[in-house]
This record gives sequence, C-alpha cells and structure tokens, in this order.
Amino acid sequence: MISFVRGPVAHLTLAQAVLDVNGVGMLVHATPKTLGGLRVGEEATLTTTMIVREDSMTLYGFADSDEREVFDTMLSVSGIGPRLALAILSVMEPESIRVGVSSGDSKAFTKVPGVGPKVAARIVLELKGKLKPTGTAVASAPASNAPMEWKDQVVAAMTSLGWNEKDAVKSIDAALAAEPELASEPEVPAILRATLRWLGQDNTRQSARGR
Repeated sequence: MISFVRGPVAHLTLAQAVLDVNGVGMLVHATPKTLGGLRVGEEATLTTTMIVREDSMTLYGFADSDEREVFDTMLSVSGIGPRLALAILSVMEPESIRVGVSSGDSKAFTKVPGVGPKVAARIVLELKGKLKPTGTAVASAPASNAPMEWKDQVVAAMTSLGWNEKDAVKSIDAALAAEPELASEPEVPAILRATLRWLGQDNTRQSARGR
C-alpha cells in the first residue's frame, strides 16, 4: 500500500494532480480544496489511499491523515464508493462529517449530489460510533491561485464529479444568485461547495413538486 507520495507537482487540475516521485509520475485524485493548495513546480506531500480493482489501481490523495481517515471510513458504508466519498469531502469538511454522523443529522449529507435521503440515513446509521467529533474548528477554504479563471475552475471541478458543462454553468450562476456575497471575493472551493449545496436543495425542491 502507498501511504503517501511526495515530490514536485508536475501537472494539476481541479480533479487530480501528478506528482514527480523520483522520476515516476504518480496520478492522484483529490478534492478541489486539497488540489487548490498545490502549485505546479512546488514540492507537495499527500497522504494517500490506493483502491485496487481487477481492472485498475487508483490513488486518492488527501491534505492530511484526518481527511484520509474519514474517506476510508466512509468506504465501509454499503453503496458508498471512492467517487461518492470524494464528492462528500468536496462539499463537507471532515469535522462537519463527524458532527453530522454523531448528531444523527442525515439531512446534512443530502446537500451532496448523488446522496439521497436513504443513502444519507445509511451513512449516519453505519458510521455511528466510527466517526466522532474531534472538537477541531472547521477551517476556511483557501483561495486557489491556479491560472484558470475561478469560474472555469469550478466548472472543471463540477464536470470531474459527473455534471455536464452546461448544467454546471447554470448551477454556478444560480448558486451565486442565491449567495451573491461569494462573487465579491471568489474562492473556488467555497463556490464549489455553494453550487453543490444549491443542487442538493434544487433536487429537494423538484422532489417536493413531484409529490
């Protein structure tokens, strides 16, 4: 198992990074927030989890061991795979996930696209006792200095999570209309989380209209 990777960042997107580890390019999937702290050409260290399947070996990277622990623990929930676990960490901080599980707040998880009420309830039920709050304050997300414009970065992050570009752009605009203060000093991770929250709320509204 590869526990961590360290080396200069050779390539960077909002979905993955390539680290030059002793001349070997290691492709690592991570959350936009984690990747937002990396810079091409600068050395970085990411704690990692490797998922091995019959047809693939995929490396997932995290800013710290706490984020990795939450990711690994979420994989124990039936129906939660690496992609959905990473999507949850893209919307919620590790401590927020711990608090949501501990308090039984399944609704907090429905803000993540792809997590409906049944899946959210299963997360809380199956992780009860496995994830406990640490009392650590949730840190604010850092701004990204990547060369793309912030909106392009958020669109790239959304498409990496499975949304098409047209829907991503419409959702970003709708989220900013609902929370206009985010546009004054745009930070990619914050806007991404707001957009995913809006999508979750929109799905709830559509379900209510369909009843």
